[in-house]
Amino acid sequence: MKILGISAFYHDSAAALVVDGDVIAAAQEERFSRIKHDSSFPTKAVRFCLESQKINLKDIDSIVYYEKPLLTFERLLETYLAAAPRGGRSFIAAMQLWLKEKLFLKSELKKQFSALQKELSPNSKPYLPQLLFSEHHLSHAAAAFYPSPFNESIVLCMDGVGEWATTSAWIGKGSKIQPLWEISFPHSIGLLYSAFTYYCGFKVNSGEYKLMGLAPYGQPKYVDKIRNHLIDIKEDGTFRLDIRYFKYHRGFRMTSNKFHRLFGKPPRKSDSKLTQFHMDLAASIQVITEEIVIKLAKSLKKETGISKLCLAGGVALNCVANGKLLKEKIFEDIWIQPASGDAGSALGAALVGFHQYFEIGRKVNPKDSMKGTYLGPNYTNKEIACYLKKVNAPFHTLEDDELFERLAVLLDSGMVVGWFNGAMEFGPRALGGRSIIGDPRNENMQHVMNLKIKYRESFRPFAPSVLEDYASTQFELKERSPYMLLVAKVKKDLCKKMTEDEDKLFGIDKLNVARSSIPAVTHVDYSARIQTVSKETNPRYFNLINAFKKRTGCPTIVNTSFNVRGEPIVCTPQDAYRCFMRTEMDLLVLENQLLYKEEQPKIENDETWMQEFALD
Repeated sequence: MKILGISAFYHDSAAALVVDGDVIAAAQEERFSRIKHDSSFPTKAVRFCLESQKINLKDIDSIVYYEKPLLTFERLLETYLAAAPRGGRSFIAAMQLWLKEKLFLKSELKKQFSALQKELSPNSKPYLPQLLFSEHHLSHAAAAFYPSPFNESIVLCMDGVGEWATTSAWIGKGSKIQPLWEISFPHSIGLLYSAFTYYCGFKVNSGEYKLMGLAPYGQPKYVDKIRNHLIDIKEDGTFRLDIRYFKYHRGFRMTSNKFHRLFGKPPRKSDSKLTQFHMDLAASIQVITEEIVIKLAKSLKKETGISKLCLAGGVALNCVANGKLLKEKIFEDIWIQPASGDAGSALGAALVGFHQYFEIGRKVNPKDSMKGTYLGPNYTNKEIACYLKKVNAPFHTLEDDELFERLAVLLDSGMVVGWFNGAMEFGPRALGGRSIIGDPRNENMQHVMNLKIKYRESFRPFAPSVLEDYASTQFELKERSPYMLLVAKVKKDLCKKMTEDEDKLFGIDKLNVARSSIPAVTHVDYSARIQTVSKETNPRYFNLINAFKKRTGCPTIVNTSFNVRGEPIVCTPQDAYRCFMRTEMDLLVLENQLLYKEEQPKIENDETWMQEFALD
């Protein structure tokens, strides 16, 4: 039984293939198109899923779309009618888009798949597998529960909005998922957080993690103001927004003038300076988010008595809130879908088809069924060497042991390495497949990586990848965190006490103070977003970190995604080499090929080089 799940036409389009209930392949369209958060039909992602198993559309039993577009259309109509006559321009723009492609989505999907089938098999008869539609939050819930290591759990989904639901609770048991309750649009914790993302000058649907990273630089001064004016939070965690302060339901902006008057300033322009005001706002909305998540978790545990929890939806990527939830010990165990956003809903849709529509039983993997999220394309040493020779890129081919030992020495000397290894990760996190790595003990590493490699804001923290068995020696974390979705404090014996002058620093001035013996991965509040690495899920990445530990005694390295600001994570060796050549990375590792920047040909003309050497 082969089922293809897709998400498309909103943001983060993706495709996923499930075979006999086993998660086989999954990827976001952005990785192939190189358009960040690409919302178009995921032609290239679908093609990858099929080609990874050497199959065609005629081999697929069913295609499942991740939501029901007519219900979303109903929500838009009802919302705009309720707001009329306000929101007219936004309504016209939305209707133009819907009438062009979204309202007749079934026909559009058939058209896209027919074109793809003709491209893949030009001489075969036209064929389209059975087309099914899931629901948005059901797809989230399925993506969280079915790959989880639990036979029974609560499933909590929190995002901006699906068709109508913004927050929903479910019970997963065996191969069934049953709804408990939901909170409906326009009352949304995801959209509330996005409103502050917008107000602080970041891009909605991609800048929320920047707001989370900014929060530790501020003080939660505006918590009471948010509670008293913007949101009414009940004791059980359910909530209602005062919609007069927002415009996301009837306009092109997230916040209204009433919101701006409440906080005394207009929204920050993206190119203007971040001030303490914005840091304090970030800290305040983070506190509110954590309060809601923890209250919802407590009430669900009390209501059901179920001891396990799964999380999905965009809010589940708030790893600070996840860390606080874990620390509360409300549940015996928590599992979070690593591709919690809409991309992961493609996988959820396929699993809904398999378990709910076809009613086929489920096998529970005691660790989980996500295979470390290494579900994307991979490339052989032969393919990589062939490409490098074609573009005249000097390289050295080394066996694993020699490669890891040499990299340990080079990392120890302060070099920054582009690490391209195995299958590409599914979801927003780089987990040792497409990563940029460095020495966490180096006090300059965060500055170098942010400004010379990633070309991004200096306040952004970097994550540690730590050997699983040594995580508790470095961080206040006893649980596994293979997907970098939990934040915990750095161990006190590794932390450095601040001087009196350092303690008095405010805002971004805190950035340049080394807070621990692994300063490059220690945020200003002594926290870190941790990835624990095991030999079972990524043996080469494990062996690299282990080689670094043997040389330095440190079982941790810096890990950030292999991309620059504004671009998706690299997918192919071509993407990796292009990124390497256009940044100040020192080294590039493509499987067993080691490239030194100093040995590479000099780029005289960037445009010409892009055409000649970034080969498809």
